[in-house]
Amino acid sequence: MTDRSRRACLITLLAFAAAMAAPAPAQTPASSWQPDIALAALTYPFTFVGYGDMRFTDPADTQHSNAAVRRAEIARIAEERPAFVVISGDLVLTGADAQDWKVFDAETAPLRQAGIELLPALGNHDVRGAEDRALENYFQRFPRLEGRRWYSARAGNLVIFVLDSNSPDGPGSRQWRWLEQGLEALPPDVDFVLVALHHPPLTRSHDKMFGGGHSPRPQEEQLASLLEKHEQSMRARIIVMAGHVHNYERYERNGVTYLVSGGGGATPYRVRRSAKDFYRAPGPTYHICNFAVDHGELRFQMLRLTFEDKQPRWTERDSFVLRSGEARQGAGRTLNVDNRSDCTVYSLGACRRPVRAGAPPWPLLPGCAC
Repeated sequence: MTDRSRRACLITLLAFAAAMAAPAPAQTPASSWQPDIALAALTYPFTFVGYGDMRFTDPADTQHSNAAVRRAEIARIAEERPAFVVISGDLVLTGADAQDWKVFDAETAPLRQAGIELLPALGNHDVRGAEDRALENYFQRFPRLEGRRWYSARAGNLVIFVLDSNSPDGPGSRQWRWLEQGLEALPPDVDFVLVALHHPPLTRSHDKMFGGGHSPRPQEEQLASLLEKHEQSMRARIIVMAGHVHNYERYERNGVTYLVSGGGGATPYRVRRSAKDFYRAPGPTYHICNFAVDHGELRFQMLRLTFEDKQPRWTERDSFVLRSGEARQGAGRTLNVDNRSDCTVYSLGACRRPVRAGAPPWPLLPGCAC
């Protein structure tokens, strides 16, 4: 062996030794991970509601939002008394407008009176106008966020990551690294992960659709790839709930369930449906999403809101069950329990929950039957 060869081998050995001695990248151990918000202790099964795109504003403004829809949905949620509500953004029409927030305060009063906590994601309309003033209005309503534009929360076996898709959320961003670290440090007793944000990673809407719409953006599509990668090695099941598209959509890809819940009152958008979609109904879909979380099992139902003689009418139009860990029936599979369009019909004040085989153990109002 020549002197040059010996020097090359020595350099290689030294480099290998240095690499082996270098500390591993810092990770948060599962035992030390703590959420930003720890929700009150809950008994199983517990329920929560998800929806978004209300755009609270002057009730006389029917171009941008429907006040009757907003109020009916709030009344429904207050009546059901879920443990909390996750909002996928666009709480108000213009974040910097103090009057819009006063309307928000007035119309959401029944939720505060019922003691229901709100966990909001920032939508693009929530930072509309002078952003500093918009954020001041926003954080004034949600002091538990302590000025965080993205944050985590935990309720029993459910961990919630609320993202701010108005801030950088693509690969290498601070928010991306924060989310990835949280996913890697999930405690072993977590069965379900909800990722809430405004801009959808997966949607059939499009920027150029007649009547309005939004295409998925590259940064959220990359975010979806990150979640799907982690889902392959996780015990917990991941659900993504977004808004921005004023309608309802549900998809499943690589084990991750994607919801678009933008039916809170903002002017509806059309969505191009496919025969393979879980939800295929045409036209507007004002709605709320109900989640019931038990040990190892999560049940979901989407309740669509329509009006008959100016009275709200609620119809279950989509439902599914997810199971975590060993109880999972096939990796990456979403169990579609009952997707019939005429499954259950009931009206506010007459029936809180459907009576049918396999229904979640939610309470019924007196005389309720379907």
